[in-house]
Order: sequence, then C-alpha cells, then structure tokens
Amino acid sequence: MKASPCSSERIQLDSSMTPANLVRLRREEALYSKPEDLTQVLESSERMARDVLGLVRVLTALNSIRGLIGLERPLFELIFEVVPGERGAIVLLDDIAGLLPGVLTWDRDREPASFRICKQITDCVLREGSAVLSNEVGDETSSPPRSAIAAPLIAFDHMLGFIYLESRAQGLHFDSGHLHILTIIAVIAATVLENARHFQWLDTENQRLHEEVNLQHAMVGESPKMREVYQFISKVARGDSTVLLLGESGTGKELVARAIHRNSPRSRQPFVAINCAALTDTLLESELFGHEKGAFTGAAAQTRGKLEVAETGTVFLDEIGELAPQLQAKLLRVLQEHEFTRVGGTRPIRLNIRLITATNRNLEGAVKEGVFRSDLYYRLNVVSVCLPPLRTHKDDISRLASHFIRKHSARVGRRVLGIGKAAEGYLLNYDWPGNVRELENAIEHAIVLGTTDQLLPEDLPDSVLEALPGKTTPPGEFHAAVRETKRKLICAALSETNGNYTQAAKKLGLQRNYFHRLVRNLQMRDVLKPPSSSVG
Repeated sequence: MKASPCSSERIQLDSSMTPANLVRLRREEALYSKPEDLTQVLESSERMARDVLGLVRVLTALNSIRGLIGLERPLFELIFEVVPGERGAIVLLDDIAGLLPGVLTWDRDREPASFRICKQITDCVLREGSAVLSNEVGDETSSPPRSAIAAPLIAFDHMLGFIYLESRAQGLHFDSGHLHILTIIAVIAATVLENARHFQWLDTENQRLHEEVNLQHAMVGESPKMREVYQFISKVARGDSTVLLLGESGTGKELVARAIHRNSPRSRQPFVAINCAALTDTLLESELFGHEKGAFTGAAAQTRGKLEVAETGTVFLDEIGELAPQLQAKLLRVLQEHEFTRVGGTRPIRLNIRLITATNRNLEGAVKEGVFRSDLYYRLNVVSVCLPPLRTHKDDISRLASHFIRKHSARVGRRVLGIGKAAEGYLLNYDWPGNVRELENAIEHAIVLGTTDQLLPEDLPDSVLEALPGKTTPPGEFHAAVRETKRKLICAALSETNGNYTQAAKKLGLQRNYFHRLVRNLQMRDVLKPPSSSVG
C-alpha cells in the first residue's frame, strides 16, 4: 500500500457517479448495538473476533494522535484489515491544528493520480451525519459499478469531515458489518482528533502565557488592554520586522520599543532612540547619518551617525511623522537597500539594524495630504499596534500611581506610603489627556507639595481637581466650593468682556492658556459661547 498525502486537487467530487441501493447507518445504531446484534451483522463469531482485534489495533494507533502525520501508512493498513477496499481518503472540512493535511488519499498498490469520489454519497454523509455504503455506484464510463463506503467524522456534534473507501474489484463488496466497524472507527477517530486539537490549543496558550510571564519590560498595568500590548511585544520581538507604534502622546511608545529590543535576538546590541521632532532638519540628518570632515561649517572631523552607532542593534525613531521630505527619501533607501551615505560623503555604508518608529499623527491622512511618502509609510507599517490611552484602561491607574510614588518619593527623599482614597477618587475621575506621562507628572507634583505620608486631594494639580466629579470621586465640600467659585468668576469675566477669552483672562489676572484650560476642565465652553470675532 502506498500512502499519498495530497492537496484537495487529488479529490474530485463527481456528481455523475450514481449510487444505488444505499445502506445507511446512524452513529447511535453502531455505538449502542448489542453483542448478539453485532454477531448477526458480522455473520459469525469468528469474524467478530477478528474485526474486534483489528479495531483494537486501530484504536491503539489512534492513541498516538500527536504523531498522526507519521502514522498515515500504518493507520490505513489497519483500517483496510477490517474494511477491505482498494483505496480510500480522509477529507477534513476544518483545520485540525496541523495534525493532518486537509486531504489524504490512499491506494493499496500504486500512487493515485486522481481520486474521484461519489458526490451523492458524501453529500448524504455530510447532510445526515450517517454512514453510507453502496455496492452499485454507477460510473459515466463503461467501467463496471464500484463499491463505496463512507462514514462521518463527528465530534461533539461538530462535523470534522469524513472517511471514504472504495473498491472496483469484482467480487469484493462491502456489507453492513463493514459499515458498523467503519462507523465506530470514525467516531473514535473524530473524538481523538478533536481532543488532540484542544490539547494543541492548550499547549499553544501555555507557551504564550510562559512568554508573557518571561517578557521583560518596564511597563506597569494588568488590564486586558495592556495584556494585548504585552502579547504584541512577545510576538514581534522574536522577528526582525519593522514596527510602527501608534497612539497618543504619553502612552509609552518608547517603553514598548525598548521592550521589543530587550526581548529580541538583538538585545545585547545597542538601542538608539532619536526624537525626529526635537532637531532641525539639518541637525537631524547629521545626527542620523553622520557627516564627513568639511561637509559643512564646523564639521572639523568625521562623525558617525546614530544609525551607524546602532549597527546590529535597534533604532527607535520617535515622532516619525515630523520627518522632512528629503529625510524620508534617505530613510526609504535605508529600508530598501540597507545602506546609507554620510552627509558630504560619496561611499555607501552597509547597515544591519532593526527599525522601530512611533508617531501620534495620522500617517494615512498625511499620505493622502501628500506630506508623507506612501512608499515609506508601507515600509514602516509592516506590523503595527495602537497603544491604548489611559482613559480606556483606568483600572491600571491605581497600580501606576503606586509605582510612581515609589519611584519619585525615593528620588525626592520624602517618605510616602501611598495615596489616600479621596485623592485616588480624583485620579480615577480624570480623563488624563496627557496619558501616563501626565499621571506621572501629577504624582511627582503631589509628592513635592505634600506634607503627609499619604497623598491627599490638595496635593494634586488643579487640572485633576477641577474635573467635574464622577461616580468614582468622593464628595468633597471644600473642593466643590472652590470649583463653583471658579465657575462664577469665569462666567462674570466672560459676561463683562462679551465673551472675549483674552480680555477675560487679563481681567482675572490669568495667562490666556491657563484660562482656556480652566474653561475646558470645568466644561464651560457651552455656558457662554464667545462671538466668533471676539475669541482671543
């Protein structure tokens, strides 16, 4: 017998083949048959003993399901011992976790070029979930009728596929005993396959959890959204693909970039971070690519750029959306050709780095506006993730606050044990437009100004206290009165200046930006809308 694992091209569902005198057997009838019924079906106790022995051998083989791809030949040899046939096939409708190919075809004597099976029989098997046999399957050719038998692979009421056997030899026919045995084999095989798929999923999940536990990073948070970020890091760190980190300012994009590098094969090599918005275009070009001696005024010596310094390591380009067009072209060449030229130089330098970029801009919109190269965008956006803003995972705020208290109390040299319930309520109520970075600044502000071993509401920045109270904010008479007084003062100032924000701020002795922030935090924009011509 020759085994031939194959693609679905080997299987041809032939609707022109017509079966006659179909015999059907429901799974329940095969599974719950009495011994005397089986003896009658199998014609003799001798045949029953032989088939039961063959069935035991098949089930023993199925117990090694984890290596089933290597068991293809012995498994079908055993099946053909109890169910005679010339050739057969296993057809799977679902992916069985890689345990078997989608289609397997078999032939006792030769490698089959193509396997035509009766579509009417397989339709009956899949539709009714019953095993079917026919010894009168007509062919469109002049060949004599063939015999065919098929049984469904059903596990936990889920159809996985079917087993199909056939014979064209005269005098070799299938009977109801063969139908019983094949049905039992199919039932047990389907259950073993489904259990093996479940175990394989558990192995994969266990491996993922181990990777997450062993993941090295400096981030804080256990919310579902942060766990998704950790899973992303564990997946992309293993490879070498370019990564694009998206998200609002302050969400921790550089921390993610460092975590990817730290858990990658390049972890022992340099990690170089550059903020593309912090330097002028000329300085950034020199910073990235280096320059030759005399390339410009003040270039007294040859200088290596950050890309060259990071050779075999990782480069993190923050605020990549601010990159000037000429630098976009040079960076594109780095990604395409893996080489660059120093400023003022002519010799190309080969480069082996992994690139991670980040932006809080909408790069797709920038591409449509023509301010960011589309070819560079697609090169950068090989794999990407959008980091969640803090307001979407507020269950991490308390844990983050405790972390920042430990960090900054040691640096400031003041003993702080934690944060009080009232202050914690204000932290949970605030929306944190500046995200984790703003939260860290607020905690440092509270530690510097506080005087007790716990952070209190009065230690927090005004922006946090001025946010309208929510369900998590405890009622505070003093801060409620302060907030209401501020609202009255702002309303009076805007009324006296006919809604002119600049004049109102001046009248109150406040900076214009701070006045706007007060209006926003106190949610007063609709209380007194300024005339469009009067807004400062």
